[in-house]
Order: sequence, then C-alpha cells, then structure tokens
Amino acid sequence: MTTRPKSSAADEGGPPSFICDAMLGGLARWLRAAGYDAQFEYGIADGELIAGAEASGRMILSSDGPLFERNVIKSGTTAALFVPRQLSKLEQLRFVVRELKLPLLSPRCMGCGGEPAEVPKHTVTAEAPPLAFRNCDRFWRCKRCGKLLWHGTHWQKITRRLEQIGAELQSEEGNEGPGQ
Repeated sequence: MTTRPKSSAADEGGPPSFICDAMLGGLARWLRAAGYDAQFEYGIADGELIAGAEASGRMILSSDGPLFERNVIKSGTTAALFVPRQLSKLEQLRFVVRELKLPLLSPRCMGCGGEPAEVPKHTVTAEAPPLAFRNCDRFWRCKRCGKLLWHGTHWQKITRRLEQIGAELQSEEGNEGPGQ
C-alpha cells in the first residue's frame, strides 16, 4: 500500500527522504547506509508522525495498518508506504528500494542521516581510535551531528550487504521481460 504526495523532495530533483514509525528504527539506519535521509523517533504518535512528514516533505514508512486508514494518507496528501512487519531489517530495505525503485546512493551518517564531509586525516589524530587511525586513510565528519566516520571492517560488512541487495534487484529487473 503506497500513497504519493502531490509534491516532494524527489519531485524537485533530490532523493526522497523518509520518516519511519516506532517499529522501523533498524530500517531507518539501513536507509541511511543506502544514502537516504531517514528520520526515526522512538515512541512517536501517529499524529506527530504525519505532522512531521507534512512539515518536512518526508514519506512515511510504517508497519502500522491503522495509520493507512487516515484520510491524509488515503487521499495521497501525505506520502506513505506500508512496510510488512514480519520482514527482517535487510528485507525491509530491499522491499522499500524495490517498491520505490530507489538507486543505492552514497552513504549517510547511520546515526542521524546527515551528509558526511571528508576531513583531512591529520585533523583527527586525537579523536580517531588508534586502530582506525592506523588502518584507514580517509575520514569523514557528519555535517549534522559532527560524528567522526571511517570505513572500517564494520563498514565493509554493510557495503557487502548493500551490494548484494543491489545485485539481487538488478537480477530481478533483468528477469522482467515484456508482458511480465
């Protein structure tokens, strides 16, 4: 079940941004890794979720069936996508990317969704963990929350999972021929 707004950030040439309900915090983090600004607030009420989406032009991602009975969702005034609750976090990401036909983009800060900006390695000597400083040549700082970021072994695992999802989706597209 998907509703589309009359206008959104995607209509203005930018990638869509999202607001996830209380059940989809893990999905929000994976969307950030896939390059999308995804907001998540634990315990947010449906009315606040809708108001936040309307104020920011974000699409709602929710596993809450009754939310989709609200007039602003049913009418398409507020964009929303129902994400099946029983899916794992990675299956939820695959579902959203497939349903909305989203490309995988450059990653964002997984903590807040802000855009990372590269910083010179010599400027993070005191701040970076010694092992990361020794093994990584490139560092970034989130423009929104200021967190220092680098591509360590954890990021390599995330990248492999994202690449796998991208390959699976490309394979699915290749299998869809005319009349299918």
